[in-house]
Amino acid sequence: MIDEVDRKILRSLHYHPRASFRLIGEVAGVSEQTAARRYQALRREGVMRVVGLINPEVHGLARWVTRIRCRPDRVAPLADALTRRPDIAYVGLASGGSEIICMILSPVDAPRDDILLRQLPKAASVLDVSIDLLIHAFGTVGFSEWSGYGGRLTPDQVARLTADRPPAATGPFQPPTVEDTPLLDALAEDGRTTHTRLAELTGWSKARVARRLDALESSGSLTYDVDLLPEPLGHHLNAILWLRVAPAHLQRVGDELADHDEVAFAGAMSGNHNIMAVVNCRDAEDFYRYLTTRVAAVPGVDAYSVSIRVRRLKQAASLIAHGRLIPPGPA
Repeated sequence: MIDEVDRKILRSLHYHPRASFRLIGEVAGVSEQTAARRYQALRREGVMRVVGLINPEVHGLARWVTRIRCRPDRVAPLADALTRRPDIAYVGLASGGSEIICMILSPVDAPRDDILLRQLPKAASVLDVSIDLLIHAFGTVGFSEWSGYGGRLTPDQVARLTADRPPAATGPFQPPTVEDTPLLDALAEDGRTTHTRLAELTGWSKARVARRLDALESSGSLTYDVDLLPEPLGHHLNAILWLRVAPAHLQRVGDELADHDEVAFAGAMSGNHNIMAVVNCRDAEDFYRYLTTRVAAVPGVDAYSVSIRVRRLKQAASLIAHGRLIPPGPA
C-alpha cells in the first residue's frame, strides 16, 4: 500500500532524481535506510523507475506526435511493432480500440514514410495517419513529470533538494562516445546507479565517472526522468487533450497547463490542434471537474478534443506490462 512517505519519496525524486537516500529520508521524515528500502520496493513493484536518457537533440532528432487509425483486428500487432522500436518513446491505445497514439524520434527533414511506416505490419491495416511535429515542450522536456499524486513538500524541503541538484544545463551538447556505452546503458536501466557501480561497469575510476557525468549533464546531453505509473497512485483515468489556441496565446496557455497538477506533459505542435496535454485524473468525475474548472479557466482555448487512453504500452524509457514499468526489452 502506497502511503504518504512513499509519495514524499517520489516527490523528492521529482525535484532531484539522484538525491542521496540520506537527503530523501530527511525530507520524507524517515531514516536513510527506510528511504532506500521504500524506494527499492516501489521500483521492484514497477510503480516507478528513475532513468538516465540522452537528449534526442544531441543526435539531431525531433519528436513527432503520431495518431494512427487502423483496423481493429490489426491493432495488437501494429502496436507491438511500434512499442519494440527504439526510436519510439511513447505508445498508447485510445478509447474505441482502433487508434494508436505514439511519439517518434526522427530528424525534422525525414520523409514521412521513413518516420512511421518502415518495419511495420502491412500498411493495408492502417486506415488513417496524422503526423505532427512537437515544436516545444512546456515546463519540462520529460514525458512523465506528473506531480499530482500528493506528497507535498515545504518550500524549505524543495530548496534543500534543488540546492543539492547539479546546476541547470548550459550547453553546448557533449555527444556521447562509444566509451560511454556501459555508463549510459547502466543509467538507462537505473538512473540512480552509484558512482562506485558505474566505475565497476566502465573500468574507470570514480573520479573519471564523476567528470564524465558532469560533462554530459551540464551540457544537457544527459537528463534524468522519473517514470511513474499513475494507477497505483490512485489515478485511473488517463487522457490526452488536443487543444486549438491562437499563436498569440500559445506560450501562456502552454505554461499554465504545464503547471497543473493533473498534467504530465504539455507541448506545442504543428497541426489543427496545436497543443497536446497528457492528463492523469482519479476517475471520470475528476476528469470532468478538471475540464470544467481548470481547463475552462484558461483563456485562449478555442477548441478541444479528447482521447481517453485505455492502455499504455510504453512511456519515456519503460515498457508497460502486467501493470508494471519494466526496462525496454523482452517482457
